[in-house]
Amino acid sequence: MLANFVQATYIVAGILFILALAGLSRFETSKRGNAFGILGMLLAVAATIVAVWGPEAWRGDDWGAQMPSFIGGGGVLPLVLLIVAMLAGALIGLIKAARVEMTGMPQLIAQLHSFVGLAAVLIGFNVFIEVRHELVAGFLVPDAGFHLAEIWIGVFIGAVTFTGSIVAWGKLAEKISSRPLTLPGRNLINLATVIAIIACGVWFQNSYSWIPLILLTLLSLFLGFHLVAAIGGADMPVVISMLNSYSGFAAA
Repeated sequence: MLANFVQATYIVAGILFILALAGLSRFETSKRGNAFGILGMLLAVAATIVAVWGPEAWRGDDWGAQMPSFIGGGGVLPLVLLIVAMLAGALIGLIKAARVEMTGMPQLIAQLHSFVGLAAVLIGFNVFIEVRHELVAGFLVPDAGFHLAEIWIGVFIGAVTFTGSIVAWGKLAEKISSRPLTLPGRNLINLATVIAIIACGVWFQNSYSWIPLILLTLLSLFLGFHLVAAIGGADMPVVISMLNSYSGFAAA
């Protein structure tokens, strides 16, 4: 019963995130989109807390089969750390949002996108630690190839979003030059980087090794920097809209 509730809550949260992105795409519906995003995140966090720290009596006999990632209790200390991190993040967000002027909103959004990208990279690393432990131990991991592909694609998009958002913020805030960075053969550099990233992804899926994943992450960080650095500061609002879609995909 609890497994069905948690899964249904995640589905509702996902729908709310999609509605949030749709609402934020237009000024007239931006407030509604913001509300959808807040509600979706609250539901997702609440469902995770209930799944990890809920009483054993709430879980049915099929809990392990339906929710293998939530087998066992989380302990008190992780829950305390989670609550402290949530409160700290909420406080920082409230302070930043209260102090920023409307003219500085694009810079704030770029900063927030960078956090989403970094979170996607760290989540990918965390999932790989779990999956790799099971693979090395000889356990059968259902859909292991799918999970590994999901990891490196998520890390790739998250890393591009992270550095790209930082560069966009720097140009809008005039921390770095707003002039486009025009390296000789920049298109070939981007193409070669993408090919190298895909090659590292294939290597990663067949080796379960940290080396290709780390190389892929570094190449993706460079690609995000180079892609946005090559665009002038006047086009940064468009870039931020593009990074918005990247961050949403990476988080998903």
